[in-house]
Amino acid sequence: MEHVIGIDLGTSNSCVAVVEGDNAVVIPDANGQRTQASIVSFFPDGRKVIGNDAREQMIYNPRNTIFSSKRLIGRPFSAPEVQTTLHLAPYRIVEGPNASVLAELFDQTYSMVDIASFILMRMKKIAEDYLGDRVSKAVITVPANFNDGQRAATMQAGERAGLSVLKVINEPTAAALAYGFGQSFDQRIVVYDFGGGTFDVTILEIKGDVFEVVSTAGDTFLGGDDIDERIVKMVVNSYRKHYNIDLRTDPIALLRVRYEAEKAKRQLSSEEQAVIRIPSLTTTEQGVIDLNVSLTRENFNTITREIIQKSFIICDEALKLAKLHAAEIENVILVGGSTHIPAVREQVEAYFGRKPYWGVNPEEVVALGAAIQGAVLAGGAKSAGGQAKDAVLLDVTSLSLGVATIGGRIERIIERNTPIPTERTRLFTTSRDGQTDVRLRIYQGESDREAENELMGILELKGLDPNSRRGEAQIEVTFEIDTNGIVQVRARDTVTGAETSAEIDLRGQAPDSEIVDMEDQDALPEAAGTP
Repeated sequence: MEHVIGIDLGTSNSCVAVVEGDNAVVIPDANGQRTQASIVSFFPDGRKVIGNDAREQMIYNPRNTIFSSKRLIGRPFSAPEVQTTLHLAPYRIVEGPNASVLAELFDQTYSMVDIASFILMRMKKIAEDYLGDRVSKAVITVPANFNDGQRAATMQAGERAGLSVLKVINEPTAAALAYGFGQSFDQRIVVYDFGGGTFDVTILEIKGDVFEVVSTAGDTFLGGDDIDERIVKMVVNSYRKHYNIDLRTDPIALLRVRYEAEKAKRQLSSEEQAVIRIPSLTTTEQGVIDLNVSLTRENFNTITREIIQKSFIICDEALKLAKLHAAEIENVILVGGSTHIPAVREQVEAYFGRKPYWGVNPEEVVALGAAIQGAVLAGGAKSAGGQAKDAVLLDVTSLSLGVATIGGRIERIIERNTPIPTERTRLFTTSRDGQTDVRLRIYQGESDREAENELMGILELKGLDPNSRRGEAQIEVTFEIDTNGIVQVRARDTVTGAETSAEIDLRGQAPDSEIVDMEDQDALPEAAGTP
């Protein structure tokens, strides 16, 4: 039986797993490393370095090293999250066709789908080296709160990486699968997923091998990156106070600070104090100035408290949607690298009134669940006793789907938290005589106001009878959300019965790639290891 791998395509790190025999296992690279940095570094001779080997290039080659691209994938250039990154990232971000987001490196541009595809190629190669066989099928995970464009872009990245994406599965659902598959549980759980760039909370009911999502909520721009930025802000303010130098005007110096800030954050997960030391950070007329800043865990907790508290506002939202109280939750599963932070674990325990489950590495559990889902789809998943098992995943849509109407309002077509797959049908008509086409603006979001939702794209209904008068043409439009959380549309002219062309022009959709394959990138250019 052909292996189906599970890939957790993360903001900071990615992980790949597979089911072998009765167990899901994380696949290490040739050096035994079980996760890979979601970083791609480019060089003038055309070579790319991907994964953990690219991490230091954030310092030595910052303008040509792409990180945290997951925060941008599938978003239009005008999105606030893109505009925020535009001013923080050391690499150049430009607007491409159809309002897509591109990174401009040397004489080429790459979409965020391209960047994700490079990372997925790396994970695919690691799996192939481990298994000694070609891999062509995968299940890839996404944040529960990803919208249609972000999900479609992730699938597109998988295809560009040479993978047949059997399913896109929500990260919290994958984690629940890794926790409960084959265990005959009967309980209500919460998956608290605090990753590098995104936060999700999902409430599920597990009954045997039926995993039913009760509610989900999240923020696709809240994560460990924001905690790093708080440390950077503290360092920048301290440096300006002591030396009257603004590090934000020096992109290279700022990248060095951000790199060390992330290391300090990790160190404070196990120690009470970290020291951020950077020799020769800046040079002035008075000479070279080093950086030496001490950060205690207490100070760290103070400067990051607001970010962590935002996650519990989202937990409030998920519980409200589920019509539950925190005390009614029977177990809490921690997911994501940011849950290593002691303050996060302590506050999760205080909020839910119980110690969270820590039985599987939070940075690996999502990939393991994706691998189990892959094995189920391939018919090869087994319980601990060796019996063939199936898993039923009943997920929900995390965002409402609606159409703009007169006066800048939104008519909801599919409500948030609706079980998927699902479909809804609405009737539309013409507003003037001889009208041959209708354009509908499709949005995702929870506001009744058009301007406060995310424009997904423009739906065009073409080929209407040019002889019809206003209101005579009746177009039946069916909106469907499939099990991947991706919107499909079909339309029918009720007068003639003919199928009508219905295409959504997705905003932010990446242009076609000219990338054919990725050559072997094991070696760095000789000078790449030095500033």
